[in-house]
Amino acid sequence: MREATLPQPRRHGRLVGRLVLLAAAFFALGFALVPLYDTICRAVGFNGKTLKDAVEAKDLPPAAINFNRKLAVQFTSTLMPGLPWEIRPLEPAIELHPGELRTTRFLVRNLSDKTIVGQAVPSVSPTVAARHFRKLDCFCFKQQTLAPGESREMALTFIVDGDIGEEISELTLAYAFFPAPNPS
Repeated sequence: MREATLPQPRRHGRLVGRLVLLAAAFFALGFALVPLYDTICRAVGFNGKTLKDAVEAKDLPPAAINFNRKLAVQFTSTLMPGLPWEIRPLEPAIELHPGELRTTRFLVRNLSDKTIVGQAVPSVSPTVAARHFRKLDCFCFKQQTLAPGESREMALTFIVDGDIGEEISELTLAYAFFPAPNPS
């Protein structure tokens, strides 16, 4: 009878090395995604990032404004649970010409006896209008800190592109305010 020979164990060192390198590459990619995402957002004007500098926007030629048309823009705000603030637009609705530079303000007040940090997250509806709504300067770009009982007017400077579709005659900009995470 012939004796059965056991197969020699395979060496997986090369495979393990490649897998470790792959894991390290994905780990590095995870760190690179945040600045890459911010750069892309600034380049295309997505997620509340500015597409143009506000100074450039003030220098827009009059031809960029479509005086043959008016749009109605409404402003709303919502507070998420756990944020004892009061917020309201000082102008709940405005009319503008597409391409016109506009500034509006929101009044925000801290109703608590503690300093609180909040963050506004904008959304535009109808959704197809969002790519035409350019926020040039907005309180939503950074977290807002309010002392106990403090009230503050927060500005929003924006343009609705002149090439917005004819089918859109009204749009709404809504802000949801969230308590900022505690950096403990």
